[in-house]
Amino acid sequence: MVTGFVWDERFVWHDSVNIAATYPPEALFEPFPSFESPETKRRIKNLLEVSGLLARLTPIAARPATEAEILRVHDAAYIERLKAAETQVYGEVGPRTRVGPGTYQIARLAAGGAIEAVDAVLDGKVRNVYALIRPPGHHAERDVGMGFCYLCNGAIAGMHALEKRGLKRIAYVDWDVHHGNGTQQAFWRDPRALTISLHQERLFPVTSGDVDETGDGVGAGFNINIPLPAGSGHGAYLHAFDRVVMPALRRFKPELLFISSGFDAGNHDPLGRMMLHPGSYREMTARMMAIADEFCGGRLVMTHEGGYAPVSVPYLALATIERMSGANAGVADPFEPAWSKVPGQALHTHQERAVQAVVDKFAALGRL
Repeated sequence: MVTGFVWDERFVWHDSVNIAATYPPEALFEPFPSFESPETKRRIKNLLEVSGLLARLTPIAARPATEAEILRVHDAAYIERLKAAETQVYGEVGPRTRVGPGTYQIARLAAGGAIEAVDAVLDGKVRNVYALIRPPGHHAERDVGMGFCYLCNGAIAGMHALEKRGLKRIAYVDWDVHHGNGTQQAFWRDPRALTISLHQERLFPVTSGDVDETGDGVGAGFNINIPLPAGSGHGAYLHAFDRVVMPALRRFKPELLFISSGFDAGNHDPLGRMMLHPGSYREMTARMMAIADEFCGGRLVMTHEGGYAPVSVPYLALATIERMSGANAGVADPFEPAWSKVPGQALHTHQERAVQAVVDKFAALGRL
């Protein structure tokens, strides 16, 4: 099993600005670093390195996405605003979405890293890829940045697969704790892409991610949202995979599978209220690899999104990449024995009802 890994030191150079709870000019106490900091990404890379797993992965170099590639997803006027904001002192491109020096260039590198991941699997250089890219992308919409995101990396890579590489069907599974609104918008009217987002209901953005958002026009029915109640854990997520995600993917039969891989549904995350542990990510990854093997020749691309708990996110990523690569780094998460036994990890009735609402909706649309 050959797994690729996208990384570039410049990803951690992006300045996400000290805006967490202390946003000038109304800040009344010492600024606190943004939750979307280099910490978790660098710690993931470091754990992979010291555990020996990084040496077993195939390095894939990132390169800046071209403007033509970016414009398949984003408006030209938005790109000009993003460039202009980069030259200002922390200019804005969306609600509380500030741009630091070099942000646009690093965002281009992240999007280009996702494209290179796609080309690596389609060219047969690797079977699957984990793209540890930054800044994240799944919240960035056509004409606005939000939620720490500037360019919708996964959607840009998916459009490359469709428009440049000639694929007919691609699918996305977004397991970030926040709704993948940017990816949803990019393919809202496009039946070539099935987009599935599992997220904490009404967390962020609070106005998107409901079950009734199913796509439009010829894309109607190809967007599936699975809003889960706060406090959902291992049992609820795997139930959602088995009842909705897996059947929908099998019906769609994608040629390439993307995972928007956020680790903020993990038990320690400060921006989510879910309870997943490394075993959860192992199981979800195993299910996605089974779909990739069944329909895509194993071709699977994971693009990194959120995850803001520096002490636990590296273990969640390690478990995921171990499963992708078939390697065991021999490193145990010290938190997993306790968290995996918390009673809340079981599937509860209200969580089962939430999943059933999605089943009923999309069975009626003929997508399950």
